[in-house]
Amino acid sequence: MGNTDAYAALSDVAKTAEPMLSVANLSVKLPTGSKQFVQAVRSVDLTVHAGERVGIVGESGSGKSVTVRALSGLLPESPLVDVQGSIKFRGTELLGGNEKSWRDIRAKRIGMIFQDPSSFLNPTMRIGKQVHEAVVRGRSADKSATETMRCLELAGLPSPLEVARRYPFELSGGMRQRVLIAIALAKSPELLIADEPTTALDATVQRRVLKSLDKSVEELGTSLLLITHDLAVVAGLCDRIYVMYRGEIVESGSTEKIFYDPEHSYTKELLRCVKSLSDDSPHLYVSEYANRP
Repeated sequence: MGNTDAYAALSDVAKTAEPMLSVANLSVKLPTGSKQFVQAVRSVDLTVHAGERVGIVGESGSGKSVTVRALSGLLPESPLVDVQGSIKFRGTELLGGNEKSWRDIRAKRIGMIFQDPSSFLNPTMRIGKQVHEAVVRGRSADKSATETMRCLELAGLPSPLEVARRYPFELSGGMRQRVLIAIALAKSPELLIADEPTTALDATVQRRVLKSLDKSVEELGTSLLLITHDLAVVAGLCDRIYVMYRGEIVESGSTEKIFYDPEHSYTKELLRCVKSLSDDSPHLYVSEYANRP
């Protein structure tokens, strides 16, 4: 579970330091059909400080990914998509900015890792070239080639030179996911946002990918915002956790606080469901929240 001493030291700094990412009263309304809308996110407040690892956890449909896409400017541009509130990065308001300002932030300061590498890797382009494109800005040809290999190695890929020569379809799902990590880290981002980065992977590969992510963030000193439904993932990686249910943050606190002294009934139910998986009983525990609309 998270490093208690490191989190305590970070908490002392956080009391006076301005957050790297500050989200206040964020609400998102999305269209679902003819004149129909859903309030996907309701009045969300969250912060991420420099060097901090923060997790957002909740069941599918709780609003985690919509929140992340809103704060990274990736929601569809449409008058039907209503986003309200405040999103500040290093003190600069991003909400309401144009597409160019969002692209600049994503290109230089915020790295993104998504859960389906097949949707984000070009199947007709070799891996090395795709990573190279992410690092080439501001570097000479020689330095960018070296940096490409470094990023592949940093992401935990074996034999980086061999991997660089391959196409995406020649790699396993776990290796493709680590390529996305390499691409995200190529610009040495200040903040790395990982949205369900291990959902489609089996347990063994998941551990390898998370170990690569942990090592990469540690070596670069990058802040991490991790979105997942898996409590075990945030337990191993995050200093602080936000618990989300039906578009709202229902509880937040240090990892230790959430796991050992939860206050909200939904958090307690999540933990109880996980515990039931490790029991010898043949019956799984069904939460009272499972039948709620």
